[in-house]
Amino acid sequence: MYASGGKRLCDLVLALAMAVPALLLCLGCVVAIRREDAGPALFRQTRVGRDRRPFTLYKLRTMSTGTGDRASHEVSTAQITRVGRVLRRTKLDELPQLINVLKGDMSFVGPRPCLPSQEALVTERDRRGVYAVRPGITGPAQLAGIDMSTPVELAQADALYAARIRFTDDLRYIVRTATGGGSGDAVKNG
Repeated sequence: MYASGGKRLCDLVLALAMAVPALLLCLGCVVAIRREDAGPALFRQTRVGRDRRPFTLYKLRTMSTGTGDRASHEVSTAQITRVGRVLRRTKLDELPQLINVLKGDMSFVGPRPCLPSQEALVTERDRRGVYAVRPGITGPAQLAGIDMSTPVELAQADALYAARIRFTDDLRYIVRTATGGGSGDAVKNG
């Protein structure tokens, strides 16, 4: 029952409850981003969503302008701004994804949405039925340190989640993420 309707209701209630505090935090982050770099503070990128439909994902920008439309594991740490490092470590860069949750593109918990260009991951997820669920801001794979640089392993972990979605698990993943769990996508040193 939770997976078929309760999950979406919980997403909406939580996203609405977080909207005002998140907006205030985002405004402070925007000021910090713009003081360091003249580029836009809000980052938009096309990602693969539920049923393989593309959608626009929103985040606070953590990389230098001109980095391009690449996955995190394909860029170096040198391309992450000073403010961006703080935003990534605190996960504040993810706050604009509340817009994606409210629109129905994403859930709080689910497989992290990938780029359409990450063909190996798209194929592996498709084979395992992962696209039957909404992608998430966080998920068990990220909390386990599995990122998009290992597409087969990630798709396997995502499929396990998609096959057994439970409220208690989602709540645990949200709490673990909010308290500093998970490492996000790998970034090359350099």
